[in-house]
Amino acid sequence: MRTLFRNYANTFRGLSTEVWWLSLITFINRSGTMVIPFLSLYLTKSLNFTLTDVGWIMSFFGLGSVVGTWIGGKLTDIIGYYKVMFVSLVLTGVLFVLLQYVETFYGFCVGIFLVMLVADAFRPAMFVALSAYSKPENKTRSVTLIRLAINLGFSAGPAIGGVIITTVGYQGLFWVDGITCALASILLLKVLHPKKVNILDEVKTANPISAYNDKAFLIFFIAMFIFGFVFLQYFSTIPLYYKDSRLLSEFEIGLLMGFNGFFIFLFEMPLIKWLEDAKKSKIKLVTLGLFLTAMSFVVLNTTGWIGILILGMVLMTVGEMIAFPFSNAFAVERAKKGNQGEYMALYSISFSLSHIFSHNTGMQMVAKFGFTITWYAITIFACVGVVILLYLLHVLKKEHKNFTFQEVQTNKGENQ
Repeated sequence: MRTLFRNYANTFRGLSTEVWWLSLITFINRSGTMVIPFLSLYLTKSLNFTLTDVGWIMSFFGLGSVVGTWIGGKLTDIIGYYKVMFVSLVLTGVLFVLLQYVETFYGFCVGIFLVMLVADAFRPAMFVALSAYSKPENKTRSVTLIRLAINLGFSAGPAIGGVIITTVGYQGLFWVDGITCALASILLLKVLHPKKVNILDEVKTANPISAYNDKAFLIFFIAMFIFGFVFLQYFSTIPLYYKDSRLLSEFEIGLLMGFNGFFIFLFEMPLIKWLEDAKKSKIKLVTLGLFLTAMSFVVLNTTGWIGILILGMVLMTVGEMIAFPFSNAFAVERAKKGNQGEYMALYSISFSLSHIFSHNTGMQMVAKFGFTITWYAITIFACVGVVILLYLLHVLKKEHKNFTFQEVQTNKGENQ
C-alpha cells in the first residue's frame, strides 16, 4: 500500500510551486460553480421555464462564453494574464450573486450572457499562465493537475450543492458561487502577483503565425467543438434524464456527478503519466477519449438497470480524462507558433461555441424526440468528430514531412 501511494505521489513530482498555487485557486473557484450542473433544474423547477426556454438560455450561456473567451485572449496578449485573471474572478463573483434576483426569461438570457462573458475571460489567461509556470516537459502533467483541481471542485460542488438545495434552496448556490470567486481572487493577489512568481517558459515569437491561418489547428478546433457538444450534454440534458427518466433526486444526481470528479482525482494523473511514458500521439489519445465519451451515451439505451448510469458515467469520465489533458497539451504546444493568447482563446472558444449549440439542440431534441433518439444522435455526431481527428492525423503527418524536407533543403544550401 505504501509503495502504491509513493508511486502515485511520484506522478506529481517536478511541478512548479506556481502551478500548485494556480491549481488551488482553480479548485476554490470551481468548487463554487455548483450552480452550473443544477442550472437546467433551477430554471425548470424554480422559475418554471419550459425546456425550449432553457435551451435558449443555455445558448446565451455559450454566446457569453464565446465573447468572453475571445476578449480574454486579446486582453491576455495586450495587458498580460495576471490582470485578466484577477479582474475576471472579482467581477464573476459579483455577477453570480446578482443573477439570483433575475426571474424573467429575457432578463436571465442577458444575465447569464454577462456572467459567462466575464467568467470565461479567465480561461485563455489561465492557460497562458499555466504554460509560463511550467517547464516544457511538464506541460501535460501541469494541465492534468489543473484539471484535477477543476474536477475535485466539481466533485465537491454538486454534492454540496445538492445539500444546499434541499436545506437552503437554490438561492444559496448563487451566494456560494460569488463568495468562492472572491476568495479565489484574494488568493491570486497574495501568491501569484507578478513580482512573486518564477517564469519557466515564457514564449515570445518574432513572426507569430495567426491561429486563424493554421490549417491543422482549425481542423482540431472543429473536432474540439464536436467533443464539447457531446460532453456538455452531461451539464444540461443528462441531469434532466436522471431526474425525469430515471427518477433520481437532486441529491442522488449530485452524488453521481460528484463521482465523476472523485474518479478523476484518484486516477487521472497516474493514467496521464502512463500514457505520456508510452509516447502515444496526443491526437490519437484525444480520438480515443472522444470515442469513449460517445459510448457513454449508447449504453444508456441498452437497459433500464439503474447501474448502467454508473457505467455510462465511468465511460464518459475516462474519455474526458484522456481527451482534455492531451487536447490542452496539443493546443499549448501549437500556440508557440503564434500569439499564445490567440491560440488558447481559439481552443477555449471551441468549447464556448459548443455551449451555444449543445444545450439548446439537446433540449429541443429531448422535447421533440425523447431521450433515446437524442442519445443515438449524439453518438453519431461524436463519431463524426472521431473521423475528423483521424483526418487531422493525416494532415499533421504531411505537415511534418514537408517541414523535414524544407529543413533538409536548407541544410544542403548552407553546406554548399
